[in-house]
Amino acid sequence: METCKLEKRGKLFILTLTGEDEHRLNPTRIDAIRSALNQIRSDSSSLSGSVLITTAHGKFFSNGYDLAWAGSSPEKIRLMSSKLGELVVDLISFPMPTVAAITGHACAAGMIFALCHDYIVMRKDRGFLYMSEMDIGLKIPAWFMAVISCKIGDARVQRDVVLKARKLTAKQAVESGIIDVALDSAEETVKGAVELGETLVKKGWNGQVYGENRKELYRKVIDKLGVDETRDDVKNVAIAISKM
Repeated sequence: METCKLEKRGKLFILTLTGEDEHRLNPTRIDAIRSALNQIRSDSSSLSGSVLITTAHGKFFSNGYDLAWAGSSPEKIRLMSSKLGELVVDLISFPMPTVAAITGHACAAGMIFALCHDYIVMRKDRGFLYMSEMDIGLKIPAWFMAVISCKIGDARVQRDVVLKARKLTAKQAVESGIIDVALDSAEETVKGAVELGETLVKKGWNGQVYGENRKELYRKVIDKLGVDETRDDVKNVAIAISKM
């Protein structure tokens, strides 16, 4: 089953998450996304002056980890976390600007995935950003927290997102400085992302330099990803999932 597809429009690469599983981040989908990113990297003519846009079909941008696939298996939970961490490193080091066009809900690991893009354009008539861990009894990994602290500047908003599991609409996310633009519909959101991408393409930036500078900007995230979750952390997640 196809989990994502890649389209090239001039200097724009459009990666679309597909399927009817709420675009859950299981190893199969993460591997497919990483394969698409590697395909882009392999095109040497695309490493300067190009832009990546990530979007999704349907109600969800991504509803986070595939907890149904993982069940209460610590090994599967660790595998998902490890693979998502590798994907995040790919995005942080990616040799071009990245734009997330969020046309539905982005929850938990799905929100983290979205935040790891440089720019976020979001649909305002449906969908929210939501770190659901408090509501479902899961500990947030340290590297998730590093992403949140890098991407959400207001400490009160950080508190509400993490400790209140506050659901943010596009309008609220713009006001909080988390996303860049809120638009009227799914179609307008993708169109807005493409227009932003075309503006960035005109900059003609060196892709390798862009990726290196981004790595320094988000060094805190990379450093946290270098530290594996403890066995107790993974065990506690497995126990929480088994009680759902």
